[in-house]
Amino acid sequence: MNESAENIDRAAAILARGGLVAFPTETVYGLGADATNAAAVERIFLAKGRPRGNPLIVHVADATAARRYADQWPAAAAKLAGRFWPGPITIVVKAASCIVPAVTAGLGTVGLRAPDHPLAQALLRKFDGPVAAPSANRSSRISPTTAEHVRRELASSLDLILDGGPCRIGIESTVISLAGDVPTILRPGHIERASIEAIIGPVCEIAAVVDATAAAASPGQHAIHYAPQSACFRFETCERPVVAASLAGGREAGAVMIAMSKELAIAARASGLAAHIMSDNPADYARELYAVLRTADESRPVRIWIEMPPDRAPWRAVRDRLRRASRPIASPMG
Repeated sequence: MNESAENIDRAAAILARGGLVAFPTETVYGLGADATNAAAVERIFLAKGRPRGNPLIVHVADATAARRYADQWPAAAAKLAGRFWPGPITIVVKAASCIVPAVTAGLGTVGLRAPDHPLAQALLRKFDGPVAAPSANRSSRISPTTAEHVRRELASSLDLILDGGPCRIGIESTVISLAGDVPTILRPGHIERASIEAIIGPVCEIAAVVDATAAAASPGQHAIHYAPQSACFRFETCERPVVAASLAGGREAGAVMIAMSKELAIAARASGLAAHIMSDNPADYARELYAVLRTADESRPVRIWIEMPPDRAPWRAVRDRLRRASRPIASPMG
């Protein structure tokens, strides 16, 4: 925690007058504005170039604060907040009338979350209001996990950046909707389905792909999200022979390989690619994913290749981010 109490006071004052503040959470850095101030919320959409159909998650200090901004607070919400807050889970409920309609993408529901980061908590308690905060990056691009990532991308659009160091988890929160008849996971995250079901019983899970022109029930449901600017292709481990054929003869020199194995990284380097070897631990992989993608993209490669991690429950959230950040390898050269 690198920021002083003076800067927390300054950040809260900026939010109160309708400004924008980037701040760290345990997941990614958020781009914050007062969720009850329409002009302030509009600044978020303009700074990010964000589609109007993509709702904004609202950050609060705790469940007591959350109830002020929810028209309904079901028993399941109380149970989840009691178990996982502060933490990386967003609970979607019917929105209170004070929440700006643009925050909800006109759907009348709001995703509420209490982040588990000391700076975020200090800011939220000092401001004492709801802070709408999507990730602090240009829309559809790679989420920021350090203050420097935010500075490089959005500094000219912000009034203040609070620097809390690298994010501990590194991918966005799990989103679960309690606004319908059946609890439904809208976006996978660090908190897995089994952990949620242990608290509130059976839930549904959807892998939605929403058209960019349509309103999404949750952030992260559009087909292109978390994406580098460079062409990015994913492949399963069983598809290595196809990738090897593309790499043969140095045709991919200048590309970048993000690999799960040392052997693949060595082969890629022998073919003229830069290579990153990712952790085989899901939490460690998630923590470093966006930083690795940014590093790869900043080298302006001809292409980024990503070997997908295993298709198993602990990897569900990471695989979701990679699917939206990349394309399958079918005809990558075309």
